[in-house]
Amino acid sequence: MGEIAAVTLATLFATVSPIDISAIFAALTAEETAKERRRIARRAVTIATVVLLTFALVGDSLLTALGISMAALRTGGGIILLLIGIDMVFARSSGANSTTETEDAEALERRDVSVFPMALPLIAGPGSMGAIILMMAHAKGDVSEQIVVVSCILVIMLITLGCLLAATQLHRILGLTGVQVITRVMGVLLCALAVQFMFDGIAESGLLNHKR
Repeated sequence: MGEIAAVTLATLFATVSPIDISAIFAALTAEETAKERRRIARRAVTIATVVLLTFALVGDSLLTALGISMAALRTGGGIILLLIGIDMVFARSSGANSTTETEDAEALERRDVSVFPMALPLIAGPGSMGAIILMMAHAKGDVSEQIVVVSCILVIMLITLGCLLAATQLHRILGLTGVQVITRVMGVLLCALAVQFMFDGIAESGLLNHKR
């Protein structure tokens, strides 16, 4: 139980990346009042939480409908998480947990950025959605483990909300170097978790035991 909680928290912290998101939030809401920033932060996290919990609850049914096996999910999900982790280690932006230049330009023209780009795709992005489906599938058949995964989602969302509400102060304390150190460390951990997922998926597929 403790292992799945630790893995889920580490994976979601890396894919959601609350500290990096808080920097974007601070930039997008620089001209807003403190009250308005709090409103946007709460709304963004609430919407993202609903989206991620929905994926946690219906992800398994979606996989079944598409005919995707657990082995394929673990291997494919591991590859995606590995790419995200590599980008984090080398401090590169990733399309799985960041916005494109076009999306950035559109976001700057919006007054309310809570839905786009904050909730989607920054907080609840393809990386975090895929990670949740992967973790829920890993806990398939064990209701207690699934509850742990859902609880971890809520914990990460609370951490994200805290980072958004304290975005300016947080980045003043950590500085650019501090943020990059945390990002790189989480990237290394995510790469290791991703490779383990790939190993598990390949082993479960039976490819290594295939005899000609």
